[in-house]
Amino acid sequence: MKTRQKIRKGLIVSSFFLFPAIFYYFSPVLIIQASSEGIVNGSFIMFLLMFISSLTLGRAYCGWACPGAGCQEVIFMARDMKVTKGNYIKWLIWIPWIASIALVAFRAGGYHKIDFLYQTTYGLSIGNINALISYFIVLIILIVLPAFIFGRRSFCHHLCWMAPFMILGRRFSHYLPWASLHLKSNHGVCKHCHTCTENCPMSLPVEDMVNQSYMENAECILCGTCVDRCKQGAIIFKYKKI
Repeated sequence: MKTRQKIRKGLIVSSFFLFPAIFYYFSPVLIIQASSEGIVNGSFIMFLLMFISSLTLGRAYCGWACPGAGCQEVIFMARDMKVTKGNYIKWLIWIPWIASIALVAFRAGGYHKIDFLYQTTYGLSIGNINALISYFIVLIILIVLPAFIFGRRSFCHHLCWMAPFMILGRRFSHYLPWASLHLKSNHGVCKHCHTCTENCPMSLPVEDMVNQSYMENAECILCGTCVDRCKQGAIIFKYKKI
């Protein structure tokens, strides 16, 4: 494993260990509750930052910092099965969820207060037994079980309410004048060894993308696994206008 991948895996596994303390800042429920009170809470700000970061970094957050990613990639050791279908499901969750947030915020007369630490205990998520139970419900039902049943990063493909913010941000960035991080391929040196496709944590058809000289995919998390696994150097990172 190359140093870059050691660093990446170390970051996401470390973020997973921190998840009990910070999971309120990614809560899809607390943002609705806070919005109903006209409050911009921690998860509202985090989701906004994910969208902003995606304008230059795409879904790199998913590959390098997400706590749920750390949990799922640890599960690879026990259950390493590709996921190739169902990416649309998260949109069926995201669209009515966003509509609910907008509706309760409208009924509250809009936002009139910012409270980043909303419902936390001194900034920490788990302050009582109810919070601990909520954490384990989210972890087991939404992240662990889907990974075991459906395969690699099933939560990212099927259930993640955060991914659409970054997918939309990435698409929007194509119309902006500044540079962004992306993958670039050189199909002329590809040896068709299938290594990139076989090792992609998001189960993407990377080799096909290389041969088509088009590396953009809504589910790409810019983890660099394909870059570091390819012995021919057929895939590289680039930071410039797409």
